[in-house]
Amino acid sequence: MFLRIHPKDPQPRLIRQAVDILQRGGVIIYPTDTVYGIGCDILQAEAIERICRIKGILPNKANLSFICNDLSHLSEYTKPISTPTFRLLKEHLPGPYTFILPASKLVPRILQSKKSTIGLRIPDNAIAQALVRELGRPILSTSLPGELVEDTTDPDVIYENFGKQVDAVIDGGIGGMVPSTVIDCADEEPFVIRAGAGEWVLG
Repeated sequence: MFLRIHPKDPQPRLIRQAVDILQRGGVIIYPTDTVYGIGCDILQAEAIERICRIKGILPNKANLSFICNDLSHLSEYTKPISTPTFRLLKEHLPGPYTFILPASKLVPRILQSKKSTIGLRIPDNAIAQALVRELGRPILSTSLPGELVEDTTDPDVIYENFGKQVDAVIDGGIGGMVPSTVIDCADEEPFVIRAGAGEWVLG
């Protein structure tokens, strides 16, 4: 399925259609404020396994993020965080950042690893936020595999390459080429794991 959704004013009917796919255990490709992502409902274990097969990775060793539309899910899926860390998140989100945080016991078992952390994202993208709001919980997400820029930025090319492997591709316009900046906040002092689209000043 190929859904053209307005990037600034997402059509509610199409958002509900995409979320229905997620609730039924489907996998979608959708835009964020950086690169296009491939995602599913965090409670659908089989969908998580499908995403990992597409990328050729193991669930408990994958760089998978929880896509949220605000910080309300922090208390559910992360352990209590310090006030400075919360301020850091509030200052930079929504935006092109992924924050690595200590995971709570509510994180699905299939995703639990020895590190016991999760990546949390709140993309500054109307479609991504509308999907999460309608779903009522985070979307589990990762970046698309691809060697050429067009593989992961042009929705028409994405549909050609992955349309048969997923249940829907959302066209929200040409995507970005630079992934999010990843900040590890699992310990006391935050540090950059990957420099990306989000600017980060150390110290």
